[in-house]
Amino acid sequence: MTLPASEFSLIDRYFADHAPNRPDVALGIGDDCALLIPPAGEQLVVTLDTLVADVHFFAAADPEGVGHKVLAVSLSDLAAMGATPAWAMLALTLPKADGAWLTGFCRGLFALADRYRMQLVGGDTTHGPTTVITLQAHGFVPPGLALCRHGAQPGDGVYVTGALGDAGLALAAALGKATIAAEHRSYLQARLERPEPRLAQGLALRQIANAAIDISDGLAQDLGHILERSGVGAQVEVERLPLSPALTASLDRDTALVTALSSGDDYELCFTVPPDRWARLETIAAAWDCRCTRIGVIEIDPGLRLVRADGSAFRLEQRGYDHFG
Repeated sequence: MTLPASEFSLIDRYFADHAPNRPDVALGIGDDCALLIPPAGEQLVVTLDTLVADVHFFAAADPEGVGHKVLAVSLSDLAAMGATPAWAMLALTLPKADGAWLTGFCRGLFALADRYRMQLVGGDTTHGPTTVITLQAHGFVPPGLALCRHGAQPGDGVYVTGALGDAGLALAAALGKATIAAEHRSYLQARLERPEPRLAQGLALRQIANAAIDISDGLAQDLGHILERSGVGAQVEVERLPLSPALTASLDRDTALVTALSSGDDYELCFTVPPDRWARLETIAAAWDCRCTRIGVIEIDPGLRLVRADGSAFRLEQRGYDHFG
């Protein structure tokens, strides 16, 4: 494949003028800055994530999956805030301008962006020793309806969407630390490389949940952020954790629970809901395309307490992914 001759022709070839063309974008890619028109009466929600080759994704991974994932992780942040996606900005550092890689990357990125009417409005491309991808996503939420980490109250139920631990198992298998049956490989690989942001769920939770977070570094660690910001504690019944058939078929029960509690890259939502809204949540969640499971309760005393069905403590050595651990 013939490669672009310069940074600017690379931008023109792979990133500029890609649909959708949103009416709230007065000027997109091609100038020093983008000109954007936030809707009246809405708050702007902004998030930024960086993915580094062989840290957050394998350098040899399918570039289409990388393109999907880099946007999905930021969309997951917007989902956790109850925001509607709008715009994205991309900073891309590459060791070389590989046309085949860029074509696949853009196919994955824009396929997901098109699903949520997101427009890429700017960014930067640079040369560097390894692939580093930074994406900033913008969305909107009505004032007072954003889901935050600081609103959990004693008595709230603790809920999660989907199934936990699948991405962690897929990563362990890729590193030769776990064995998975052939019939589960494609499902688990998709859970690691192509996570589905829970945007519809985040929007539905705006006036139901008291607090929310997306699970990127492990349930125990991310729920801990809600507890710290809210000044509360929680008890989680580990036997209630939603586990996929792929996880339970591949690991013994306790190892599966540890994986569900501590492995990253799930990109599910964890949120708290007061008891008087539990029935309403169950009615709404019945129409979702993923599970919604109550796994515990918020308590007054600080800290996270993990218990088995009989009330005995469940021991967890590592609570989640640490970027500098």
